[in-house]
Amino acid sequence: MERVLSSELAAHAGEEVLLQGWLHRQRRLANVSFLVLRDRAGLAQVVLSEPVELLPETVLEVRGRVVTEPQLELHDAAVTVLSAPVEPPPVELYRPEPKETLPFRLDHAPVALRHPAVRDRFALAAKAVHAFREALDGLGFVEIQTPKLVGAATEGGANVFRIDYFERDAYLAQSPQLYKQVMVGALERVYEIGPAFRAEPHETARHLSEFTSLDAELGFIRDQRDVMAVVEQCALAMLAAVGQPASGPIPIVQFRDVRSGEEPDLAPEDERRICEEHGELVFVEGFPTAKRAFYTHPGPEPEWSTGFDLLYRGLEIVSGSQRLHRYEDYVAALESRGLDPASFEGYLEAFRFGMPPHGGFALGLPRFMGQVLGLHNLRETTLFPRDRNRLTP
Repeated sequence: MERVLSSELAAHAGEEVLLQGWLHRQRRLANVSFLVLRDRAGLAQVVLSEPVELLPETVLEVRGRVVTEPQLELHDAAVTVLSAPVEPPPVELYRPEPKETLPFRLDHAPVALRHPAVRDRFALAAKAVHAFREALDGLGFVEIQTPKLVGAATEGGANVFRIDYFERDAYLAQSPQLYKQVMVGALERVYEIGPAFRAEPHETARHLSEFTSLDAELGFIRDQRDVMAVVEQCALAMLAAVGQPASGPIPIVQFRDVRSGEEPDLAPEDERRICEEHGELVFVEGFPTAKRAFYTHPGPEPEWSTGFDLLYRGLEIVSGSQRLHRYEDYVAALESRGLDPASFEGYLEAFRFGMPPHGGFALGLPRFMGQVLGLHNLRETTLFPRDRNRLTP
């Protein structure tokens, strides 16, 4: 007999079926016992005439007859134990929402991730990633995979992880930025879905040392607005995929018009205020050139860049810009920031031999999913999160 899933029971009314899954919960009444079995599709109730002594999370195989009245459940069931737990689980998985503290759940993630409400977050994230991929595939982008071990901390800043690489220094890549720009010279339109690493010294709900980044880069653009149009298409597709449909066009505001005082960046309270005033999705463009990455192209007024952010429900989820594309501009930009162009030799080779005007963006998946679900600690939307103090499980 072929296995069926809990979500398929209604289609088998009156038939004998085979279910497999975990014992989610057990209830006993005077003359009958109920088992709730959990599989990847949901929950199914099983009616037993005789009680069974089983621990929660026992892996079961159940054969029984599907009835639909008074409710959908399995009758005349025979239960076989496929695997028995050694002891009761450390978390109560049957509750509608987890009751244990987040640190405790992270310590016991191999079991805590089985909670339906938690597990479903990551199934939903997979739908968002699929929508991102599908949107870019439809626009002629090619998916690439770039190195995560690099020979120099080429994006600047101190937040890099140094590792021993055959008795010499190497670093975990902060992003695929430089590689995806190089690949514009080969494929014109590229994207990558993969890990990014930041040696974040912060202990906040907004920072992790490793996260999933959704990156894209495209050539032959007029300016950053062409990039923003791609961001909009991806963001709207992802929101539709997770059941939070939104419509465009996304409003665009200028950084100099919405910042607080003379600050060179947006504070969290600024991001919240901008969305309160302009909508759930808002582009902010024209950040100060001096405060954006060296590869960011300046705007018509050189002190204001082509850099932009996309805010969603009061939080930045995307950052992007038009990039520099002429070799001499890169040399000047690096030297102006005290960086040695020789350290960027492999990257700059692409620009020695002709690169089109191009730009791109990066979207942080944990942030996006956190805003979708109303969960404001990125550890809630990251499988096995890594931060300053957590390297296990």
